[in-house]
Amino acid sequence: MLGIDGDLWQLILLFTGLGLAAFSVYLFTQSVVGSDSDADQLAWASGDEPAKSKSDFINYSRPLVHNFALKHTKKVKSESYRAKVKKKILNAGLSREINVDEFIGLQILWGVQIPIAVAVLDFALGLEIGTFMIVGGAAIGAYFPHLYCASNKNQRYLSVVSDLPFYVDLLALSSRAGLDFVNAIQRIVDKSEPSVLNDELAIVLKDIKLGSSRAEALRALSDRLDIPEVTSFVSVVVDSDDTGASIFEVLQEQSAQMRMERFTRAEKAGAKASQTMLIPMMIFILPAVFIVVFAPAIIAMVSGGN
Repeated sequence: MLGIDGDLWQLILLFTGLGLAAFSVYLFTQSVVGSDSDADQLAWASGDEPAKSKSDFINYSRPLVHNFALKHTKKVKSESYRAKVKKKILNAGLSREINVDEFIGLQILWGVQIPIAVAVLDFALGLEIGTFMIVGGAAIGAYFPHLYCASNKNQRYLSVVSDLPFYVDLLALSSRAGLDFVNAIQRIVDKSEPSVLNDELAIVLKDIKLGSSRAEALRALSDRLDIPEVTSFVSVVVDSDDTGASIFEVLQEQSAQMRMERFTRAEKAGAKASQTMLIPMMIFILPAVFIVVFAPAIIAMVSGGN
């Protein structure tokens, strides 16, 4: 095992297990008698406590992050990395559930926990995993929060792209019925089922009520979602405000364009699915067909040869 004697390796893992046990006692003690200094480090923009996450991953990890990892997150000074993490959290729709410090704390926590867990399992079960796999576990643990954000962003993308043409249709119809743009959004938010786009439009209304202009609220929507279709829609609506164009005509054109784009995406997905189906056909179906077709001829040739 990378030149390390087996007895020495087991001794190292034994002390690692003892250290993990001592660390657990430390966390328990800190959770009981710890101060509120960690809460002061969490600079939530609204001044409120973070909302309970939909993810058990975050909810179960948060106490450990606060008691162990949070104090170390301030050592990450890179402004560019913090800005990148903040953008990821925003686009994943997690800005009310977790902030930059907690995200980095999750990286530290899981980057430490996973290799320790792998090492303990290796020692207990005699798996002989090796040092490289343990180090790899640390890298996977540190990258796991990024994967979680990417998964959330993808789910939001699919939901928004699916709902956007329908919402733009409703906006166009509401504008044609005489409602202005803001009241049309309010009517749609009130009447529609909960969804990602519905929640984001509710935030747009809240921003406008708090004093933001319509253009500022829509640009903030575009920044939060970071979806090309939404960015294009926001750009067209803001430009129509600047030029004084009829909002109904703009929305009608956008609705027709989005329906066409949705149809095009469906065609591409269908073509891709048909190509993907060729792989299992080549692997599983064609060999069976060849056996059925050619097996009798081969058997006849072999029998005739004898």
